[in-house]
Parts: sequence; structure tokens; C-alpha cells
Amino acid sequence: MSRVAKPALAVAVALFAVSIARADEPRTLKLATLAPEGTLWMNLFHEFDRAVQERTNGAVRIKFYSGGASGDERDMVRKMRLGQLGGAAVTSIGLGLIQPEVRVLEVPLLMQSWEELDYVRAQLDRELRKKFEDKGYVLLNWGDVGPIHLFSNIPVRSRADLDKTKMWEWADDPISRALFAKLKLRGVPLGAPDVLPSLSTGMIDAAFGTPLAVLALQWHTKLHDMTALHFGYALGATVVTKKEMDKLTPEQQRIVLEEARVLEKKLLAQVRGENDRAVATLKKGGLTIIEAPATMRAELTALVAPIRAELEGALYSHELRARVEKLVADYRGTVTQASGAR
Repeated sequence: MSRVAKPALAVAVALFAVSIARADEPRTLKLATLAPEGTLWMNLFHEFDRAVQERTNGAVRIKFYSGGASGDERDMVRKMRLGQLGGAAVTSIGLGLIQPEVRVLEVPLLMQSWEELDYVRAQLDRELRKKFEDKGYVLLNWGDVGPIHLFSNIPVRSRADLDKTKMWEWADDPISRALFAKLKLRGVPLGAPDVLPSLSTGMIDAAFGTPLAVLALQWHTKLHDMTALHFGYALGATVVTKKEMDKLTPEQQRIVLEEARVLEKKLLAQVRGENDRAVATLKKGGLTIIEAPATMRAELTALVAPIRAELEGALYSHELRARVEKLVADYRGTVTQASGAR
């Protein structure tokens, strides 16, 4: 063998050895979330990681960057696009930055019960997952956040009371922008990680949120009233870029998807009960529940209803919105018939 061939062979052998070593290295999916450690969400996410590691014999692990360590949800989506994150467990705000049509499930004052949300989401599940795939993402699992209430430092019992607040407006939420514009509210646009500091300084004194999220994020330490009226149901999901998923073997992908389904069932079941328990905890800590008169719901519903059509094109199609409204009406009709038959 020539002197030239020997170094070339040595390099080839070394590269082959490196490739074999890399093939044996665990594959780590890096996922970010706003959820802080110690919360229900993080406890379930860690269970998800342990199940995947066990079933893949340690070949795949899922590392979560919790508590907004990777920034707000806009930052998470940007980092996924850049390949710096493999995925994220986000609210509908982050989902909407990827595929805006998912926001049709959160138009204000449409869904009035968990059962309505479950029914509509189940009917659209396959279609919505396909829409995320078309954007280059795999939707691993849905995960609820909870019923959206108004938390404030003054009792809000009417539309006029809203004008007295300095309300947080999630900077990346087009529905909030439309809602605030329709109600003629002067919101303070901020990212979610900026809410607690802004409550502390008095920049804001009111915020929309779910009981469990408000408790987990410590916003309740600065807010002492909650309006009983809920404006809808906040949802979320865990998504992974298709590019990152494709790095796994077909068998590993199957395991991740199966365990994500297990995670979904736990999240949907437990988050709802935990929101109820969060309300009890908040009340024990001094939170006052402000009952909303029927006139307030009627007035807000009349003001807010046109937003659904105004968001067409920017977020979702007219056809999709009409289908969602029909599904809600169909479900309510079925419930009414069942009640009448008893």
C-alpha cells in the first residue's frame, strides 16, 4: 500500500468509528415551555420523558427548558425555525404563530363548556394536525390551560369597570388586540414573562388568565379579584419540528407519538381538576370571586361576537369559522334533546 493510501485509509476508519459512536449516542429532543418547574404541566412532561427513555432503552430523551428560560413563545417559535430548539409545549399563542387557524377554537365567548371544546376539537383533530404538518411541525399532543378569567385589583361587574383597569395585553395575541379594540380598552402590550414584574411596579393591575396559570406564575400575589365570567378556554399543545422528528428511527417516532397520546389524556383530565383546585387555593389565600351579572355577559357577547368575522383571513377562513359555530350548535342541540328525553 502506498504512503498516500495509508493516511487516507486511517481517516476513513476514524470517520467510520465516529459515525458508529454517534449512532449509539442518545438523541435528545430539546423542548421549551413557559410552565415553571413543580407545576402539574412540568410533572407530566417529566413523566413523558421517563416513559420515552424507558421504552427506547435510553436512546431518546426529552429535555425541557422550563419557566420561560428560552424566552416568550415568540422566541421559542423563532428558535425552532432556526434549529436551536427541537420543539415546545406552548399555549395557543405560540401555536398561532405557527398555524394561525388553530385560534378558531379560542374566539371569545363561543365555547361555554369543556364538553363543547372536546367535541369540536375531536371533529377537527386530524385536520388541524395536518395543517401543522404542512408547516413543518408534528403536533404531539393537545394540552388544556384552563378557563380564561379576568384577574384584577378592582371588582369588575360591568363593561364600564373594565375602563378603570390597566390591563395586560399579550403582545403576540391578535385575538386580544381585536378584543381590546372592540371594547375600547387601552391594553399594555407585554410578553408573558414580563407580567409579574409589571404587576409589581404597577404598570398593569389586571390580566386575563386561567386560575392554574395565575397560581403557577405567581400573578395571584399581585391580584386579588377574579371575575366569575369566563371568556373562553385556553388551550395549548406540544409540537416538534418535522426535521427533528425525522432524526429518530421509525420505531422511536412511534414510541414518542404513543407516549405523547398518553401525556395528552393525562393533561386533559388533570388540568381541569387542578383549575378547580387552584380556585379554591386562591380563595383561601384571599382572592375574591366577583360574580358577573347576566347583563354584563349579554353586553359583552353582543360587543364581542363580530370579532369572529373580523378575524377571518388574518387567522382562519370563513368556512372554518362557520364549521366551528355549527359544531357548537349541533352539540348544544344534542344535549338539549338528551335532556328533554329524560
